Order: sequence, then structure tokens, then C-alpha cells
Amino acid sequence: MSVPRDLFYTATSEWVRFTDDGFALAGLTDHAQETLGDIAYVNLSCVAGGAVSAGEAMGEIESIKAVTDVYAPVSGTVAAVNEEAVDNPERINADPYGAWLVKIGPFEPNPALLDAAAYEQIIAGE
Repeated sequence: MSVPRDLFYTATSEWVRFTDDGFALAGLTDHAQETLGDIAYVNLSCVAGGAVSAGEAMGEIESIKAVTDVYAPVSGTVAAVNEEAVDNPERINADPYGAWLVKIGPFEPNPALLDAAAYEQIIAGE
């Protein structure tokens, strides 16, 4: 299982990458996609131009094992939804850190985000 050191994480297994141009890309972690199994459906309730709040559901993921909410890692304005990942949810299983779901910006910092070491401790305790 991969936990890249250059990303930040939520306790609910979303990752966030801060870009040089002031955006936050968010997606599901490798641990989350492994736990869920084959992802069959992505339903994001957020839309470009809409607002999301850190810790609140911004959609759901359906797999062969379960349906689970996806939570926003930061608060801000949705700049884009990755329609490629929505239309081809299997990409999340194949490349969880490349298949971002939502691009947020501008965004507010979230002090509750975890670094890789803290996230690894959380998933090790599951």
C-alpha cells in the first residue's frame, strides 16, 4: 500500500495535493480503494463553482463491497470535477493518487489534515 510523503490526508482516507498554482486536488487513498475493492460508481454532489466544507460529504463511492461517503479535505470553491474519474471509476483502483476527484480553489487551510506518518499510524490501527 502506497502513502506518498508529498500529500496530506484525512482520517477518513481522502488525500489532498496542494498545487503551485493555488489549488487543492483531492481523491481517495490507496488504502481506501483497497478496502473498498473494485469501484463501480462515483457520484459527486459537488459542482464547479459550488462550495465544499472540510469534513462534509461531497459525494459517494460505490464498490462491490460498500457505498461510502467521500469527504472534502479542505473548505473552498470547487474549481473542477474530474469527469474522467467519474466516468471511469476503475481508474481510482488503478491509480488512486493520479485519479483526483475534485479540484478546490481558492481554499482554506485545514489544520486537521495529517501528514503521511500520522495517516499510516491511523490505518495501521484499523
